[in-house]
Amino acid sequence: MTEAELYSVYKGVFVPTHLHPAESLKYCEEFSFRPDDILIVTYPKSGTTWMQEVVPLIVSEGDMTPVLTVPNWDRVPWLEEHRAIVLSLEQRPSPRIFATHFHHRMMNESYFTIKPRVLYVMRNPKDVFTSSFHYYGMASYLVNPGTQDEFMEKFLDGNIMFGSWFDHVKGWLTAEDESILYMFYEEMIADLKGSVEKIAQFLGKSLKPDVTEKIADHCVFKNMKQNKMSNFSLVPEEYMDQKKSEFLRKGIAGDWKNLFTEAQEQRFDAVYKDKMQDVKFRFPWD
Repeated sequence: MTEAELYSVYKGVFVPTHLHPAESLKYCEEFSFRPDDILIVTYPKSGTTWMQEVVPLIVSEGDMTPVLTVPNWDRVPWLEEHRAIVLSLEQRPSPRIFATHFHHRMMNESYFTIKPRVLYVMRNPKDVFTSSFHYYGMASYLVNPGTQDEFMEKFLDGNIMFGSWFDHVKGWLTAEDESILYMFYEEMIADLKGSVEKIAQFLGKSLKPDVTEKIADHCVFKNMKQNKMSNFSLVPEEYMDQKKSEFLRKGIAGDWKNLFTEAQEQRFDAVYKDKMQDVKFRFPWD
């Protein structure tokens, strides 16, 4: 099926209509934030599921109950998805934890007034592309990726769900203020315990060393992948065919090297250099 059949255009970017019907987008537009809300912001396939596991465990100070009994889309709901409407988010006790794939410019009026706490997670765009290529091939609500070359041109042009990776990252980096903590997927892989400590400090949580260790151990990718509340195995096959590709695939850095041809690497690098030339921020993959 085509973009016209599967996607809507919202604030200039494609969103899958199945996940984001008009009433969900309206709900998100009118949502009221609290100052102590915690918002996990990512471009798709940049570590959202991982943070949906880590952050609740930090907030609960190591109590595993939430992550082992509640599906991650209800535990840390996307504000722009259809589930948000039925979850009575207004009644949730503070601190509430949410996720969004929105660009900074797409956030609602309440966000800019209240300025809740934001954890913005970035990942090497070549790995984002690689993970997305597999994801688009197994999810029925997304347009089939076609060939790697075809999907790469769509990715580089931003003609996929939630638009351009480049615009997303640049928009959130430009928004830098004290209420935003910038994290990298790669640093979480390299030092998950250190990342847990960093996030806990940002959220004002003082965790005992054994609790930090417990959280980091549970959230190592291979362990988290076994959690049926987080690995999307509860999603019916008609929406996600995990026989084609697992939703939580490898959880590594550098998998793009197993996918890209030399020509594709050169093409990607050229566009990256052009689009990111004015960005002074230091990325671990540069």
